[in-house]
Amino acid sequence: MTTDEELIKEISRGNQAAMEVLIKRHYKMIFAYIYRSLGDYHISYDITQEVLIKVIKSIKTYKEDGKFKNWLMKIAVNTCNDYHRSSSFNKIKNHVELDSNIVDEESNILDIMSRKIERQKIKEAIIELPDYQRNVLILKYYHDLKIKDIASMTQANESTVKSRLKQGLEKLKHILERSDARGQIRKSI
Repeated sequence: MTTDEELIKEISRGNQAAMEVLIKRHYKMIFAYIYRSLGDYHISYDITQEVLIKVIKSIKTYKEDGKFKNWLMKIAVNTCNDYHRSSSFNKIKNHVELDSNIVDEESNILDIMSRKIERQKIKEAIIELPDYQRNVLILKYYHDLKIKDIASMTQANESTVKSRLKQGLEKLKHILERSDARGQIRKSI
C-alpha cells in the first residue's frame, strides 16, 4: 500500500489520481470528527468538503515533519473552530440529529432505542462544551489519538491538553447529570 507521503510526492508531480486516493483514504476519519464536533449530518458533509478543498489547495505546503493524518486533522479542527465561531452555528446550535442506525432483527428494540437516546444525550452534551474541550475529547476518545498528537493539532502544550481533557470530562459529567435530573423532574410532573 502506498504511503501518504508517497502519494503527496505523486501529487506534487501532477498526479490527480493520487489526490483521489489520498482523499478517499482519509474522508471517513475527517467526516467522523466533524460530525461528532457539529452533530448535524448535512452541515458536517459541507464542512468536510470545505476541509478537503483546503487540503487540495494547500497540499504543497505540507512538510514531511509529521504525520499527514495529523496535518489533515489540524485543518479539520481549525475549520470546525471557525464554524463554531460563525453566526450559522449559533442559529442551529440546539438542533442535533439522531444517528441513523441499522436494526438487527434479533436485537431488542428497547435496548437499541435506549442506546440511541444515551448517544444523543452525549452528543448534545459534547456540543455544549467549549471548542477547546470538545476538540480534545473527540480527538482522544473518538479518534484514539495520543496526547502529543492532539497537542500538535490544537497548537497547545501536552499539559494543557491533559487539563482540557480532565476539565472537559468533568464538565461533560455535570451536563449529563443535569440533563438526567431535568428528565427525572419531567417524569414526576
